[in-house]
Amino acid sequence: MSFFFIGVLLGVLPLGSSQFPRACANSESLLKKECCPVWPGDGSPCGQLSGRGSCRDILLSNAPLGPQYPFSGVDDREDWPSVFYNRTCQCSGNFMGFHCGDCKFNFVGPNCTERRLRIRKDIFRISAGEKNQFLAYLNLAKHTTSRDFVIAVGTYAQMNNGSNPMFQDINLYDLFVWMHYYVSRDTLLGGTSVWRDIDFAHEAPGFLPWHRLFLLMWENEIQKLTGNANFTIPYWDWRDAETCTVCTDELMGGRHPNNPDILSPGSFFSSWQVICSRSKEYNIRQELCNGTNEGPLLRNPGNHDKDRTPRLPSSADVEFCLSLTEYEAGTMDKMANFSFRNTLEGFASPTTAISNTSQSTLHNALHIYMNGTMSEVQGSANDPIFILHHAFVDSIFEQWLRRHRPDREVYPAANAPIGHNRESYMVPFIPLSRNIEFFILSQDLGYDYEYLANPDDPFQTLFVPYWEQARQIWPWLLGAAVLGGLLTALIAGCVVLGCRKKKMILEETQPLLMESDDYQHVSYQSHL
Repeated sequence: MSFFFIGVLLGVLPLGSSQFPRACANSESLLKKECCPVWPGDGSPCGQLSGRGSCRDILLSNAPLGPQYPFSGVDDREDWPSVFYNRTCQCSGNFMGFHCGDCKFNFVGPNCTERRLRIRKDIFRISAGEKNQFLAYLNLAKHTTSRDFVIAVGTYAQMNNGSNPMFQDINLYDLFVWMHYYVSRDTLLGGTSVWRDIDFAHEAPGFLPWHRLFLLMWENEIQKLTGNANFTIPYWDWRDAETCTVCTDELMGGRHPNNPDILSPGSFFSSWQVICSRSKEYNIRQELCNGTNEGPLLRNPGNHDKDRTPRLPSSADVEFCLSLTEYEAGTMDKMANFSFRNTLEGFASPTTAISNTSQSTLHNALHIYMNGTMSEVQGSANDPIFILHHAFVDSIFEQWLRRHRPDREVYPAANAPIGHNRESYMVPFIPLSRNIEFFILSQDLGYDYEYLANPDDPFQTLFVPYWEQARQIWPWLLGAAVLGGLLTALIAGCVVLGCRKKKMILEETQPLLMESDDYQHVSYQSHL
């Protein structure tokens, strides 16, 4: 990997854009509770003069929530984003963005009228140029301040209800790390008290739609940052892996020769600093992560708790998960049984779909296996392997959607944990997006996966569901086959003996052909 190439990118590429819009991070907007920035294209709020959108009141869902979160009015993320803003830009047609200046993910062009479909590829099947470009883009994002977005470093109450804004600049990569922290952080209750049984992106139905939007926004910001509209996130297919195959200096960073907890100096990720990794300290101080560097990226793959995660996920684990017909079930949290979401997330067994929170499987298994920064939920996105991992998890979600073709009513409308109902807005995204908007096929969002778009075996998608059913009943099929073979042999033996005896008796009187009237009595239907 050429460090000169990275340096050139850092020096010549434009700044990117991406969360609390900078244009709304001021006391005027907070006190007015309005985030409707001007679109530079026509100088009007939300691009209204060009028909792109308009400033409107937020319509919040009033569907009842699950019992997991017993409070009201103590967390800024409740009824997102109404604590900060109750009027935002609502875009028309194919337009998108906090000021309606962008196109929806599956459209391009000056008027967002041209459809596009981009392909995400296996990290081991991209060219050397694509690999170097991906690594350079990661490093570029880590060293580029977000042009359009800032992070909140205090709660709304600490901001004196908006009159004392507390926001801070952040680089584009860490912006998304902070978003993942913010959506999963504990609720601050005052003093040193916190409520931990809350997460707006995990342990409930929104897990898969939330991370789908997260990846799309990250991908979109990299495209704008670099000017490369064709850039896509690669994925790591970790099925049946015995080690961390992406943990090399040529890819995501190898192991340090003298300290197994940090990365090899041969990888430029070894110089990365993490943020938002000290949740206990934030809780004690009743503060939010402010984006300050907190030390090097930690990773020690394979030296994890083997009792909790005995192995990495297998192809059979994934296939069983895909065979589950219910997206969500029961309590709709990490205790849910027979839930595709809970099984894929890793709180239920990949062989029975029964909840088992003492084990970490499938998605969770990869996080635990990395045994470092990736293993703590709030700061896990610091490790760039997070992107590769979640892209593959998203591809499994896509397989399930294609196989089962669920109606939108399959996604729970009510009684899910806070933030996870069908019409809930996803925290902390601005522009606003509801969970259900990303419970759709990836092609409708402008992307596909290489191994799904061009499978090695064109018949795989057709026959896999039937193969899974046959796999489950194969002992019965085998028994029936053996019994059938024995009966066939017995009957054949009797027929042969009978025919020989009959031939001896009727040899001279048997007709050569069956009379035409006898055909109506012949049946070609066989019976098991």
